[in-house]
Amino acid sequence: METVWLTGAEWLAVLRIGLGLWWLESWRHKDKKGWFERGTGIAWAADVAGKHKWPVVKNGFEKVVQPRPRAMAYIVVYAELALGLGLIVGFLTPIALVGGLLLNLIYLVLMIHDWAEQGQNAMMALISFVALFAMSWQTWSLDSAIGFF
Repeated sequence: METVWLTGAEWLAVLRIGLGLWWLESWRHKDKKGWFERGTGIAWAADVAGKHKWPVVKNGFEKVVQPRPRAMAYIVVYAELALGLGLIVGFLTPIALVGGLLLNLIYLVLMIHDWAEQGQNAMMALISFVALFAMSWQTWSLDSAIGFF
């Protein structure tokens, strides 16, 4: 594939790294003390899920997240960190891309009423999908350097 400046595989790596930086920024700007000590993130999500127009979202939240708010706060926050780092360095990239795609789809469904959030999560999901099926870990990645995937 011929492109300006970089090869097609290098552009895909740029896309993957950019998505990783996006996840890292999502992790960086979170108030971790609020999430872990005061439960603000899960309390906010509970409020959103409780008012959701799809009953399956409210029921799913009540069964999966609400019984274990502290554990879920750690899972969400550190999943974003792991996704960011994994995508930036290209380590276990397909797993990170699938995990990010699933997390974005969960966020997308939870925030169905918020168009600003919808745009961000839809874009991140689309980038994950493209990066996954175009095998963006073939260039500039630890996966490529050590022969994974």
